[in-house]
Amino acid sequence: MAVDRSTMLEKMLEARPDDPFVRYALAMEYRKLGRIEDALAGFRDLTERSPDYVPTYLMYGQTLLAAGRADEARAVFERGRKVAEAAGDDHAARELAEAIEGS
Repeated sequence: MAVDRSTMLEKMLEARPDDPFVRYALAMEYRKLGRIEDALAGFRDLTERSPDYVPTYLMYGQTLLAAGRADEARAVFERGRKVAEAAGDDHAARELAEAIEGS
């Protein structure tokens, strides 16, 4: 029997709860599956556990926008822009600034 991707990622997360990439991948998988609330919970948890993990913010904000939560999305984009700037990630900072303008 084949294990689906979300189950595999959930097991990986149990084994490596502090790995931000596994948390990110699981939230993205939930998003892909249309499990929006699970995805949002995963992104929120990731921003709390690993606030410097820059890729989270764009996807978290986009998922909030898709859920009709524009004010929350803008706040996430803004927080992410600041994190990206502090990390010296100019590309991500520009993407997040564009997301703020478009939200």
